[in-house]
Amino acid sequence: MAISRKEEARALNADERELVEKSHHPAVQELSDAELHELVKLVRDRRDKAQTDVFRRRREIRGKGVPKGTKPVTGDAGSRTKLAVLAMAMRRLNAEVERRQQLAASMEQIESARRALAMKQKAQARGADFNTRHAHSGMRAVESRKPKNLIRPMELGRQRKAGQVAQAKRDSRGHHAL
Repeated sequence: MAISRKEEARALNADERELVEKSHHPAVQELSDAELHELVKLVRDRRDKAQTDVFRRRREIRGKGVPKGTKPVTGDAGSRTKLAVLAMAMRRLNAEVERRQQLAASMEQIESARRALAMKQKAQARGADFNTRHAHSGMRAVESRKPKNLIRPMELGRQRKAGQVAQAKRDSRGHHAL
């Protein structure tokens, strides 16, 4: 379920609201890598704290935990909304970190391919060095001593199948004669 920005603002306090605003689309891409990692850390801490609070409130509602205040909690809708907002902010931030990592890997791959191409072109342009040792024609192939089978594999298969059919006919005639 999508949560509107108005609902987000209602569920969060001022500094949490500021952190979550930075996780939305245009703002998150303008952050530097260091700022992004710091924001991820801060939002994760806030999300974990909200999650602990939600778990504590649920235990109080069920009667399992000791109430934190003077009165036991009767509902936890607001803290659940806060947790959902912070969790969605974490998902957006993690997606942005992943996107940046993939972009960096792609750029690194392109740069590596360009370096390899430059090295190859440099080697081709230079040509062989004058008066250097060269390998001869390499290892000499040893002819196989096994005679070559001149019958096509298809022909062998056809003959094998014909033999099977003939044997089946003979077998079926033999049973009727008895």
